[in-house]
Amino acid sequence: MELRPNRGGFLRPLGCGLFIRDFLWGKAPEHSSKVDPVRGATQSDINFEYKEAMAGATAREHTEKIISRMVLSGVDVTEEQAETIYQRELKRVSRKFTHMRYHSFLMYFSVLKRLDWVEATGETEPSAIQSNYSEGPERVYYRITKKGMEAPDEEWANPLFTLYPEIGRRHRKSAS
Repeated sequence: MELRPNRGGFLRPLGCGLFIRDFLWGKAPEHSSKVDPVRGATQSDINFEYKEAMAGATAREHTEKIISRMVLSGVDVTEEQAETIYQRELKRVSRKFTHMRYHSFLMYFSVLKRLDWVEATGETEPSAIQSNYSEGPERVYYRITKKGMEAPDEEWANPLFTLYPEIGRRHRKSAS
């Protein structure tokens, strides 16, 4: 997959919707932990795993480019050296580089809830805020629904257009 499209800037190595689907389905992408599909996960855990998977995928891309240049210049690269380069690149990747802050992630996740692709499991746990404010919200676990499992990749790749088809694929930001 080419990471630079003809128009519109750069693509991310992992799409958020497809990541959430696979993660909640128990098919964790590389660089993320596995989740029990019946139990699900909390929104904050999903967001954390997404950022870590993005960092890992980005570090892997950088590592491949570095190793490619080394090999082209005649250097033999061992697996240990490749892993060292990968670990170095992983440390360099900012976890804020995705441009999706937590609030944006919650808004994105609310679209998935409105599409009935994810649902609360009924399991909750105390949140960190409750140690100072007892009325604070608990952490709610979510899982993928049957409808979410049946939704095609194209819809998961852009759930906002699925929820609002009138926006259309040709939607562009206006120059206001």
